[in-house]
Amino acid sequence: MIAQRKLGPYQVSAIGMGCMPLSFPHERDPNLINEPDRAIAVIHAALDAGITLLDTADIYAPSWNSMGHNEILVGRAFHSWNGTPVQKSNVVLTTKAGITREENGTMFGLSGRNSSKHYLYRAVEASAFKMGLSKIPLWQHHRTDPSISYEEQFENVMSLKAHGYVGAIGVSNVNAEMLRRAIAIGGTPEQGGLISVQNEFSPRYRNWADVIDVCNQYGIAFLPWAPLGGAGSFSKIATGELGVFNKIAKQRGVSAYAITIAWHLTQFPTSIPIPGASKSASILDSLVGTTISLTADEIAELNQSCPPSGPLEGELLDLPKFRD
Repeated sequence: MIAQRKLGPYQVSAIGMGCMPLSFPHERDPNLINEPDRAIAVIHAALDAGITLLDTADIYAPSWNSMGHNEILVGRAFHSWNGTPVQKSNVVLTTKAGITREENGTMFGLSGRNSSKHYLYRAVEASAFKMGLSKIPLWQHHRTDPSISYEEQFENVMSLKAHGYVGAIGVSNVNAEMLRRAIAIGGTPEQGGLISVQNEFSPRYRNWADVIDVCNQYGIAFLPWAPLGGAGSFSKIATGELGVFNKIAKQRGVSAYAITIAWHLTQFPTSIPIPGASKSASILDSLVGTTISLTADEIAELNQSCPPSGPLEGELLDLPKFRD
């Protein structure tokens, strides 16, 4: 059995699988989005290996008018997987909503947000249907809506549990102040409230240490997306931009990616990285990182080698509107 970590009421594998790459065109593999059986086989390989957390979102799709593409893949993969009933009961499927996609291609702009109660209710109903679930184990609010106060939108988010389609709630792309406000409204994991935060974090992007501190304080799982450095940056770790990661990988007889996963897990007790994968070999290699315990000297050496993190995302520099 692979290492486990706590995710609210669930025990899951110490890493999950980010399924987003299976629904976006790849220069090196442009046919993948048109070959669902091949994409599903990658998810099956992860499940067979013991990964019990699959991450998706309603906007993960090859085009603006195919919302839910990735959710459908994840649902089909889960339901067609030949795991036992007990094994299937241990798998946590998580999705996100709150971002809208427009015909002009806009996906992450501030205008493409909707956190009204009506929109979120319809979104979770659609996600559950596409994934073939009566209840989504973990649903995460994808990004904040600047048109309404943070308190109002998070109250809308928490109401999804009463709506009946959501088992547990998380948030994504928030700063520490937003997280504290969300905890004040919804409660901690022990209180049946917020159980996860999904922010970008990697050796190349370490801007959310204060968010991790809040997660550690309250026992909230931190699910770093792009934990290996981002889709355009994987090779920079492997080819030596972060030379110490490469050096320690060679000493350990593993890949630099596995060392990067171990870098997350050794330092941050609430961290459950969710590396994206479009090939079975990639997610299985990341899984090797769960077996590695780095020493304090190795962690110090790795951290010293990390480059400056760069600027925060512009939209998170200024807090959204809060109620007095």
